[in-house]
Amino acid sequence: MAGFDRRSLLKAGLIAGAGIPIGLLDSRSLWASPSPALVIAHYKSSPADPDGIAEEAKRLTRSSIESLGGMSRFVSRGNIVWVKPNVGWDRRPEQAATTNPDVVATVVEMCFQAGAKKVLVSDNPCSEARNTFPRSGIQQAAEKAGAQVFFLDERKFRKMAINGKVLKEWQIYQDVVEADRLINVAIVKNHNLSKATLGMKNLMGVTGGARDRFHQDIDNTLVDLAAFLKPRLTVLDAIRVLTANGPTGENLADVKRKDTMVAGVDQVAVDALGATLLGLKPEAIGHIVQGNARGLGTINFNSLSPRKLEV
Repeated sequence: MAGFDRRSLLKAGLIAGAGIPIGLLDSRSLWASPSPALVIAHYKSSPADPDGIAEEAKRLTRSSIESLGGMSRFVSRGNIVWVKPNVGWDRRPEQAATTNPDVVATVVEMCFQAGAKKVLVSDNPCSEARNTFPRSGIQQAAEKAGAQVFFLDERKFRKMAINGKVLKEWQIYQDVVEADRLINVAIVKNHNLSKATLGMKNLMGVTGGARDRFHQDIDNTLVDLAAFLKPRLTVLDAIRVLTANGPTGENLADVKRKDTMVAGVDQVAVDALGATLLGLKPEAIGHIVQGNARGLGTINFNSLSPRKLEV
């Protein structure tokens, strides 16, 4: 959007300090565009071999983003882009607790093709980063695509003014806020507290501090955080979906193939559509309801006329 400079709005929490009502800067006003706001892409087959799954991930990711108008809609030449996958747990890709590494790598490649100067990939995992990053496959895949992948430095978390309904201030990783673009690349999975880990829940990975405090009112804290960070693009990996015992997962019996990718500019709509892939009604998930009520986006994803693809 012309005139929208992410760093100038977010650096050191200035968006809140300036008195701008962040809940009103919703995705519907930010992304008035003839391009679609939401895409759901489904793969025609369900390959079982690793090479086939990797090709599926690449084609679904590229097709869904190109159908939104291409990565150049979100990334401009010279941008520094932070790509935020879910690398939260010490799990292999097939256990569906972390984002598919080929999805992350394809997003990185597309950022560079759109002219990005630098692409950063990281997360603040619950398991040890030195284990989660390589075991998820994300470290190797993203580095091969040209990204800088690194463990977060505890000294770079800064207390910032969130001015949300519950979160008034919180520790946010400084480099995320200072990046020109934030792209959220989450996985669809069950969560024992919030019912679902989708796009908004994935953003907890750029926060520090006592994150268990989020759980005291998770429906509102997730919306507070999503409203503050405002990723340019949200991608949901639903190639493999963890249907139970989330967010950690482990048992392959809990993993189901959906062979699907969701991408969009409306965080609430993306999560609402993602919820249906878990067999849940969006109205049953508190943070989606709150995001809709507070103007962050729409729970009625069908109102955006999502573009549907068979790849």
